[in-house]
Amino acid sequence: MADEVKLLDFWPSMFGIRVRIALAEKGVAYEYMEQDLRNKSPLLLQMNPVHKKIPVLVHNGRPICESSIIVQYIDEVWKDKAPLLPSDPYQRAQARFWVDFIDKKLYDAGRKVWTGKGEEVEAGKKELIGVLKQLEEVLGEKGFFGGERLGFVDIALIGFHSWFYSYEAFGKLSIEAECPKIMGWAKRCLEKESVSKSLPDSKKVYDFAVQMKKALGLE
Repeated sequence: MADEVKLLDFWPSMFGIRVRIALAEKGVAYEYMEQDLRNKSPLLLQMNPVHKKIPVLVHNGRPICESSIIVQYIDEVWKDKAPLLPSDPYQRAQARFWVDFIDKKLYDAGRKVWTGKGEEVEAGKKELIGVLKQLEEVLGEKGFFGGERLGFVDIALIGFHSWFYSYEAFGKLSIEAECPKIMGWAKRCLEKESVSKSLPDSKKVYDFAVQMKKALGLE
């Protein structure tokens, strides 16, 4: 029986982007199901009744939630092609640590930059650049975080790239000037079709962020 794979997602989500890249890397065919997060579908509520969030991967009728868990699941199920996590247990643990770091630090810092006002924006900018500088140290002189090929940490971080333009525009900062290694790494990631075809246009994300600010009364 062929695998039935569906992805419940929302196009600008940096977390959904991860899953799209992982599926593309593995060459897994799937049905993309765009979700309206302000009017959540019965399917989303059924498949993720705990958090009621995207992304959700539905594999042969069974849901897997939380983007980093989904990417690990994809790596384990479709293991015949493009391994995403290292085979060494210590290196695998390190990769999971840095993905957890990205999840806990980067999203909140970026959100402060594009939704905040005054001091909150300044605090967000400081946090954002601090997080990216720490990640630059982890990257070092390597092509990718895991070495010479795209892996788990790269997939977790590159989803934020579509939001960099928005962070720069709202925060009046230059990520290129502050974190040139990260931008060099991003260019290498974008050379891969699995990445470039999975990332939404940065200007489109910015327009979405502007609309969201208005809708949330943050203008």
